[in-house]
Amino acid sequence: MNEQALDLRSAFAERIWAQKYCFRDPVRGEERSATETWRRVAEAVALAEPVERELHARRFFEELSAFRFLPGGRILAGAGTGREVTLLNCFVLGIIEDSIEGIFRAVQESALTMQRGGGVGLDFSTLRPRGTTGRRAGTVASGPVPFMEIFDTTCKALLSTSPRRGAMMATLRCDHPDIEEFVRAKASGSALSHFNCSVQVSDAFLAAVDQDADWPLVFPAEALADGPGDIMEQSWTGTSGPVPCRVLARVPARRLWDLLVEQAYRSGEPGVLFVDRINRLNTLWYRERITCTNPCGEVPLPPYGACDLGSLNLVRFVIEPFTPSARLDLEAMDRTVEVAVRFLDDVLDITFFPLEREAEVARETRRIGLGVTGLADALILLGRRYDLPEGREAAAEIVRRVRDAAYRTSIALARERSPFPGFVREKYLDGEWVRTLPGEVQKAIFRHGIRNGQLLAIAPTGTISLLAGNVSTGVEPLFALSYKRRVLDRQGAVSEYPLVPHSLRLWRELRGSEAALPPTFVDSHSMSAEAQLEMLAALQPWVDGAIAKTINLPPECTPDMARPLFQMANQKGLKGCTLFPARARRGAVLSRSPDVTGEPTLRG
Repeated sequence: MNEQALDLRSAFAERIWAQKYCFRDPVRGEERSATETWRRVAEAVALAEPVERELHARRFFEELSAFRFLPGGRILAGAGTGREVTLLNCFVLGIIEDSIEGIFRAVQESALTMQRGGGVGLDFSTLRPRGTTGRRAGTVASGPVPFMEIFDTTCKALLSTSPRRGAMMATLRCDHPDIEEFVRAKASGSALSHFNCSVQVSDAFLAAVDQDADWPLVFPAEALADGPGDIMEQSWTGTSGPVPCRVLARVPARRLWDLLVEQAYRSGEPGVLFVDRINRLNTLWYRERITCTNPCGEVPLPPYGACDLGSLNLVRFVIEPFTPSARLDLEAMDRTVEVAVRFLDDVLDITFFPLEREAEVARETRRIGLGVTGLADALILLGRRYDLPEGREAAAEIVRRVRDAAYRTSIALARERSPFPGFVREKYLDGEWVRTLPGEVQKAIFRHGIRNGQLLAIAPTGTISLLAGNVSTGVEPLFALSYKRRVLDRQGAVSEYPLVPHSLRLWRELRGSEAALPPTFVDSHSMSAEAQLEMLAALQPWVDGAIAKTINLPPECTPDMARPLFQMANQKGLKGCTLFPARARRGAVLSRSPDVTGEPTLRG
């Protein structure tokens, strides 16, 4: 093994490792190098293997230490430490019961989950709208948004006891009577600061927008005291089918849509979730209804679902970069996928779960989220431009290859161990997304089953990409060719580090600092929002989960320029979309040299 691969490439990477992932214990001492961290993680995860643990621990270590496979940060920080912390990045919690007891039970479950290291997603659609009177208690509701503030305060309090930034996702149905209040909730820039917010946008609402029709805002009649309003049958969060709902208001669909776009343009919130498409394409469509995602948006999850994340570092598979012969080592990538899927499946058996119901759902479905990172850097090394068809075609072929290798591995694991407990052969194979798999893969699933109910999700990767040499995060384009990153230490002190992308550093090492850059070096500030959406559209067909990526808007963007983007995202078959105005975020982590500020992936 190449020992040089074990070295962290910069003082900044060393700091990230020391601050985020180095294990310190009064009895066991402190890890002296990242090599010890990789070994701790590899050996801990291999404990899930019934046989040949040393062999699998060695394979895990080789992939981790060579930076070919980057597990989620919770895995790196927690595996093998003996602490009761979750190794899974994020969860979606259960249906919030519309009562004081139910709401504060959800607050408690959120606190317990975040305390052990997990982010949480919550659907607030079950809470009665502001001003309505409850049928049973006769009390007047304050609505979902004020209760969100309680969750936000809880997250803030927990953040003061932990170095890990709290993360939450709040969603609300587009037909909830408080939808306009929810859309405006973060307009001030100070409210709900620990939440990302997304609207569940239905096909029916999009049709009403196209037709310039009125849109009914409704709530289940059973929860409301008798009053005026038409009754209509409507499926609702937490119900198994349509229920009688009272129409509390009607608004022009286009007015509501324009408000959503306006707020997203101005503040980056809310995003949209195309919830009907999410459920149509869910591989587990026959057993769950999804109305929420993890905080970053790349894993749509059912109540009490969890995401078990890891990413292939694509730059490590590029051979002869910056030459006409540049290419990916596809066989090596396939081998890493095989190890990564086994690794993530094993994590489900060794992790601590904050709630028993989270453990039950994870083990019934064995959902994992293998993704990629370093895409933008890898395309530059391969001589492909991110914002042109050649880049999208190359990226799509990479992700398609990862999909096929991941599914083959999960089928092999089902033969070795067993299919996931919730596997129902005929229904699983009848899923709309599963029917897009190659015929031989579908036949193999029919014969042997599959180990994991879902396999793929592309996360933003955040600090693990910094650890791997500042490779581009997830499938985002380069943020900039020269920028600074602010880092907060455990004592609250801020330091600022100058950074350059992995691809630019490698170019200078190979060609010299004075060599002119080829046109493939393109960053997020010099490409259109439409080009970024086209990249997502090229990748989504090969991913059974979703993709975390914000659409960066240029400083000169106007509301009229932003308005078509959500519609384009829907037309291109995406599962969701989030806009990122260049001026939107306060307290930016990244600053572009010399005067452009912003953070390309807050949801990371």
